[in-house]
Order: sequence, then C-alpha cells, then structure tokens
Amino acid sequence: MKQTELALTAAAIFGIAAVAGVWAGQTGRLQLPGLAAPATAIDRMGAKSAPSGPVVYYRDPDGRLTYSETPKSTPDGRPYIGVRASEDVNFDKPLVGAESATGSSTKIKFYRNPMGLPDTSPSPKKDSMGMDYIPVFEGETEDGNTIKVSPGKVQRAGVETTIVGRLPSTRTIKAPGVVQYDERRISVIAPRFDGFVEHLEMVTTGQHIKKGDPLATVFGQELLNQGSRLIIEQAPGWKSEETFNLRTFKGESGTVIGASRRLRNLGVSDEYIEQIKRERRVPDTLTVRAPSDGIIIERNVVHGQAFKAGDVAFRIADHSVMWINADVPEGDLTALRQGQKVRVSTRAYPGRTFLGEVALILPHLMKETRTARVRIELPNPDLKLLPDMYADVEIMTGDGEPVIVVPTSAVIDSGNRQVVLLSLGEGRYEPRDVKAGRTGDGMVEVMSGLAEGDRVVANGLFLIDSESNLQAALKGFTSPSTTDGRP
Repeated sequence: MKQTELALTAAAIFGIAAVAGVWAGQTGRLQLPGLAAPATAIDRMGAKSAPSGPVVYYRDPDGRLTYSETPKSTPDGRPYIGVRASEDVNFDKPLVGAESATGSSTKIKFYRNPMGLPDTSPSPKKDSMGMDYIPVFEGETEDGNTIKVSPGKVQRAGVETTIVGRLPSTRTIKAPGVVQYDERRISVIAPRFDGFVEHLEMVTTGQHIKKGDPLATVFGQELLNQGSRLIIEQAPGWKSEETFNLRTFKGESGTVIGASRRLRNLGVSDEYIEQIKRERRVPDTLTVRAPSDGIIIERNVVHGQAFKAGDVAFRIADHSVMWINADVPEGDLTALRQGQKVRVSTRAYPGRTFLGEVALILPHLMKETRTARVRIELPNPDLKLLPDMYADVEIMTGDGEPVIVVPTSAVIDSGNRQVVLLSLGEGRYEPRDVKAGRTGDGMVEVMSGLAEGDRVVANGLFLIDSESNLQAALKGFTSPSTTDGRP
C-alpha cells in the first residue's frame, strides 16, 4: 500500500515538473497534447515580469494617496498592498555602466551635496560630516531650469500641489488689546451746593444700579432758601418770571431771575420743583438718584459728611457698551478703515467671540512699540467684558477685489527674491520668480510671475529640495549652465 502511494506521489511530482517545463518555454523537450505553449501566449499579450526586489513601502488597496513604511490595514480591516523595488518608478538606479532590465545603461551625471547645498562633484566624495554625496542620474534634470523627481519619491515625500486662482483680497490683522470704559457712558454725581449727607443708601463700589435708584439724602441751606422764594412767587398777585415787569424785578446783575431757574441751576429736578408748587412747602432734604444704569466705580461720601459744591460724591459707569484699545503694528495701518468688523476673544471666556467694529484710529504713534492705537466699540449686554481685561483682536480688512493668490507655504522668500515651484507634470518642476503682494489668512497675493490656472507646489518644497538639488537649479535659473551640463 505504501509503495502505491509513493508511486502516485512520484507521478504527480513528475507531472508538475513537466508542466512547469512547458510554461518555462521547454516545448522542444516535452509537449503535452491539447496545450499550446504558454510562454508564446504571454509574449503575445505583452505581460510584464513579476515584481521583484524587497518591499519598499505599502500603499492603500483602493488607490488612495496613502502610504506606510510598515504593514498596515484600512479601517475596514483590509491590508495595504506591498510595493516592491521594481514597481517603484526610478527607485533603483543602476550604477555607472550597469545594465537595466531593458538592456540600456543609466549614467551618473554628477554627485550632489547630501544636505542640499549648491555643491557638486564629478566623482564620489564625502562631505565634512562623512556623508556620501548623492548621485544624480541622467534624466533627473532636463536642463538648468527644470527639476525632475521620480513619481515614487514625490508620493513618499507627500508633495502637494494647488491650482493658482483668484480670491477676494481679504486679510485679518491680529493685535493685542485691553478692555476699557466707554468715556461717553461715565456719569459723575457732584452737588452744586454746600450741604451735609443726612442718609446714605446701602450702595457700595462695584454694585450695579439702575437709573432712578436712590443713592443718598442730603441737606442744603441754599435749597431751602430758593424753595421758600418759589412759594412766595406762587402767591396771588405775584407775577411769574415770564410775565413780570422787567423794570420792577431784577437781580443784582441786572438780569431777570426766578426761584425756579435758581433751583434748576442748583441741579434740582423738575419733580422737586413741582412738589414745592403743589404742596406749598419746602422739603427739608433732597434725595440724590442715579442718572443712568451702571456700576458704581467710586463712592466718596459717608453718613453725616459735609461737602462743598463740586465735590464728587459718586462716579457711575455704564458697562452695556465697552471699548477695546488695540495696538496695531505700524506696517498694518494702511489696511485699517473706520467701521471694519472686528472679532474679539478673551482668556476669561475661551471659545466665545464678541463682535464689534473699528470706531476710531487714533492719530498718533507710540514710539516705544511702533504701534498705533485703534479704538474698537462693541456691545456688552451681559456685562461679561470687564475693564482692564486682556483681549485678542482680529480685524477683518480688505476691499474684497479678487486677485491671484497662492498659499504662503508655496513661496520661497529669501528677502530680496520670491520663488515658487511650478509643476509641469510627470515629476517635472520649474522655479519661477514672482512678485509677492499682501499676505494674510494663509494666502499671499501674486502681483506678477503666475497666471490663473498654473499649478504650483504648496507643500513639500524642502523634500523636493533634498531630492533634486533645488539650490543648484535655482542657480542655473539665473545664470547659464556650464558646458558639461552641470549646474
């Protein structure tokens, strides 16, 4: 029984070997009936040889531009596909004189500095740190102005390109600011007569009060005198201040005076005057009331205190509208306009944004900081903004006119020169001089050098530099190439 099994196994092995020989093209030695030569069929279909070499990276099974250096799976559990060295375009460059798979040889043009410096060598060498210079093969650079990088390197480097287009010219200016009172909404209570504080209400500094709330009860002799005079003027037969004979009643200065006017000049309300006329008696004291809603920021009187005319008893600030004084750099002044919208955020309320507008650009510059003071007005209905609170200010500027813009990451700015990398397709790139204009919100205006529809590199400039000796190409862009083709 064992001998029979061994015989069958040997026959099977022999059959597999025979078929393998046929698929290997050995049709002259063994030809099975009914089978055509597979090697010939494969040649007719133009099939390529199987991938070879080690796995250099792994790609997404759905063809997305997602790669990994180690084995990885998609969120739904499917494994990434391994890409071998022979599948990556221009990944394995043969040395000088080496034969490629197609039988042609690729020569090394020169060797470049491994750190991307504009230094090349016709023969292998090392830099000062002992790093080998990197060979540059024929076809990697087409001329002195064009850079060529293999698509495999571009994918692994994560190079991103974007199409040049037109967008409205907008810019956000950021500046620090400090919350302050609105000067127009501060009220001062200062009696216009001498007197004493008979009673002080339970009000303190920092307390919020409403318009008409009583603050204190005061006594003033001048109020009693003018109130009594008003009663006399109201007696039958006394001519009112509007109809009396100018020749019979004049003040010491020669002008007509009445008790009602004197009381108004002392700061007495019309209700107090009407009360005297109605009751025909003068109240002993006067109640001082709040002239507006707000918070008491100053209280300078106590029970029984005497005061002189003009002494400040209370100071009240209305917090419903606040100011923010922002310090804007000198270079941003030309973009500022009165009425521009402003977003304000504070450290006290993270995530909350207060909206306001530019109320005034103060006409002077602070020489210590080279900044201008901008006054921003914004509502504060829930009284969350407090004086002297720090704020981060964002002023939306711009005329909204569409202009050619590119991402700021696409521009290489050396100070006196701005360059972008124009994508020509198939891994070819060309440095292009541009003239940059206004910048803001991650975009920069291109005044010349690009046209709408051009494609430029937005991310990965440094990686292209390290892979293709960009510095040498930039040098060749401004000066003619040498006779041997090296930059």
